[in-house]
Amino acid sequence: MINSNKTTIGDVVVVSLCIILIIVCLLPMLNIFARSLSSTEALIRNQVTIWPKGFNVDAYKMVLGDSKYTWSLLWTAIITVAGTILSMLMTTICAYPLTYDHLKGRKFFNTIIIFTMYFNAGTIPTYLLLKDIQLLNKPLVLIVPYCLSVFNMIVMRSFLYGIPESLRESAEIDGAGPIRILTSIYIPLSTPVIATLSLFYAVGRWNGFSDALMYMNKREYWPIQLLLYNILNSITSIDIATQEGFSKPGLSDSIKAATVTFATVPILLVYPWVQKYFIFGLTLGSVKG
Repeated sequence: MINSNKTTIGDVVVVSLCIILIIVCLLPMLNIFARSLSSTEALIRNQVTIWPKGFNVDAYKMVLGDSKYTWSLLWTAIITVAGTILSMLMTTICAYPLTYDHLKGRKFFNTIIIFTMYFNAGTIPTYLLLKDIQLLNKPLVLIVPYCLSVFNMIVMRSFLYGIPESLRESAEIDGAGPIRILTSIYIPLSTPVIATLSLFYAVGRWNGFSDALMYMNKREYWPIQLLLYNILNSITSIDIATQEGFSKPGLSDSIKAATVTFATVPILLVYPWVQKYFIFGLTLGSVKG
């Protein structure tokens, strides 16, 4: 009975902390959403908290009616999907061979790969490299340079280690090669970790803007987050504010909030589809590794 009571109290504390954290995370989002649906007068007077004041959808009409916003969102979706597929392909073909104990140089390759996780050349050498291989201001510069995360590769490798080796040996006896074993055994059994890492890659690409800021000067290839970054900073520049289509403070705040919502909601809609794999994939991979 004592243990049961302690567990109940512990559960109450954990649930209470989770509720508090949820509220803390939701309040800023509710405020942004309310500001996007409020009148300019209410925004100027700072009357908006978590509920719209002077309800209107003018900001969304302006955002959705402007081709630069819709194209930027579509372009971000394209590079997110393409980048996630390429990243998962690179992660899988990097992690899978390292599960073979008899692979020659396996420890050396592991050391070199992990070394890159702690030490890298830096921004300037990376810029010069991308310039030399003529990737600057090209769409591929937003996909190729960051298509592999060493941390995600380690998670994938740890998960693949947990798959019984007897399955691979049985397939080898039947004449299956490494590629057939990967596609017929390992990938079907790795759905949880694939879904989890795909979400990591997708969120990272969707929220990324620093690479576009440094390596992409063509406006038509700006992802939504870089466009949003410029809009949020436009309040300090009348020229940028005019260029983006607004100059009134109230309308500016409303459009900023609408753009933030416009850029955030699509990626949030992905979470419910992979939620059941999220914790399971990471936990199982780390425990078995």
